Amino acid sequence: MADILSMPLPVLMGQITLGLVTGSFYALLGLGLSIVFGLLHVINFAHGAFYMLGALAAWMLAQFLGISYWPALLLAPLLVGLMGVLLEKTMVKQLYGRDPLYSLLLTLGIAMMLEYGLLWKYGSAGMAFAPPPELTGALNLGFMILPVYRGWIVLCSVVICLAVWTLVHRTPLGRQMRAATEKPELTGLFGINVPQLRSMTFGLGAALAALAGVLAAPIYQVSPIMGQSLLIPVFAVIVIGGMGSVHGTVLAAYGIGLAEGITRIVFPEAAALAVYVVMVAVLLLRPDHRQRRF
Repeated sequence: MADILSMPLPVLMGQITLGLVTGSFYALLGLGLSIVFGLLHVINFAHGAFYMLGALAAWMLAQFLGISYWPALLLAPLLVGLMGVLLEKTMVKQLYGRDPLYSLLLTLGIAMMLEYGLLWKYGSAGMAFAPPPELTGALNLGFMILPVYRGWIVLCSVVICLAVWTLVHRTPLGRQMRAATEKPELTGLFGINVPQLRSMTFGLGAALAALAGVLAAPIYQVSPIMGQSLLIPVFAVIVIGGMGSVHGTVLAAYGIGLAEGITRIVFPEAAALAVYVVMVAVLLLRPDHRQRRF
């Protein structure tokens, strides 16, 4: 605590900003995972690969087609989302109603094929992807220097999370998605295309991961293995937030991101452990917290 109180305010706010940026990536990735698990009961270990594919798709659009950041921010998640729909229709749907372990193994296999296939093609070195000129530089807020691009990441993530929550909980489509999960046979009797809703749900989860990848590309660079280090922490986030809970996942994501940022001040070596310490505490103190109704 003394380290925090004695730290200059700009430095402290800088660490908090980094925590919010990390939380933003956790939120988008965790939201996609939470939707897929909550609505489809599928444990998607390919989620980190979708994150990587979003970044790689944006890089390829810029490299080979000359498409700039803003169109790529829309096109890359759309392309990866369509790929998710295709995977759901051809593979994932075969496992509905079975033990989630089957979906875990299937999606893990898909992730390994994608990541190591692209690793063979592009190697492990990061490939640069520049942010647009209007998002470069920094703003002097008086009490801190805010990098414009990092502020954009936080803003974009918050807006997308609110939009997805509204879609799932406040629209007819969201009600149909939840009904198709809880009572698919009854929902189908009302003329609702349940298989199509399931495909859309899986595609939405993939698109959210890809969006996080595009946002991350200018900071972390593009690499076929860039999603591996994020996957396990994001699974921990959705366990903390309540598997299948949209608002719980988002709150946990930003909370863990801030915890990591603050821990870097007090005990830098333990910053990466923050998410796991909180997860263990939640599982021990509230074991019934792991899964909520969507």
